[in-house]
Amino acid sequence: MQYIYLHGFASSPKSAKARDIGDRFAKIQTKLKIPDLNAGDFSQLTITRQIAQVAAEFSNDSPVTLIGSSLGGLVSAYLGQQYLQVKRLVLLAPAFGFLSHWLPKLGDEEVERWQQEKYLMVYHYGEARSLPLSYDFVTDAVQYQESLLQRPIPTLILHGKKDEVISIEASRDFGRIRPWVELVELDSDHGLGDVMEEIWQAIRLFCQLP
Repeated sequence: MQYIYLHGFASSPKSAKARDIGDRFAKIQTKLKIPDLNAGDFSQLTITRQIAQVAAEFSNDSPVTLIGSSLGGLVSAYLGQQYLQVKRLVLLAPAFGFLSHWLPKLGDEEVERWQQEKYLMVYHYGEARSLPLSYDFVTDAVQYQESLLQRPIPTLILHGKKDEVISIEASRDFGRIRPWVELVELDSDHGLGDVMEEIWQAIRLFCQLP
């Protein structure tokens, strides 16, 4: 089994969650790949590019378990839909309905300006500075609708009940009509930093890790 961790939007393999889960995999002597989904060019980031980048990490016909955080969780779900090699999904506060959560917070004027000027300055937590992001990110993301995710792949979702970025209702709605999805609701926010032990135990059980 190949294990791959996908970090979130404007994040990096050095994020707290990525490092925490990477360390725990190392302790049980199990390899975990953590690709940098910024690919050296955050400004041209799209969901399509991330899907292609991660799929290129798949080795031969080896089965894959994806662990994805926030937007990385959303990307994981689409990889699971498109690639039969993906046998299991662990989604941490997955960004279902990402645009419907994010764009209203920007406001109509800001979105229109972004569309006209082609780039928007976005704070990048991995780089600790603001970087330009092309409006192509939005036009690409529109095609990814959760209704397309219908492959019955064993899926564990861990989502905080106090999530201020992606409402837990998004995961509840997703799991409600997909019997292959198990949702664990945690007493935490979007970062999930204070429940990492609970998350790890759930991952170990779900993935049958030592």
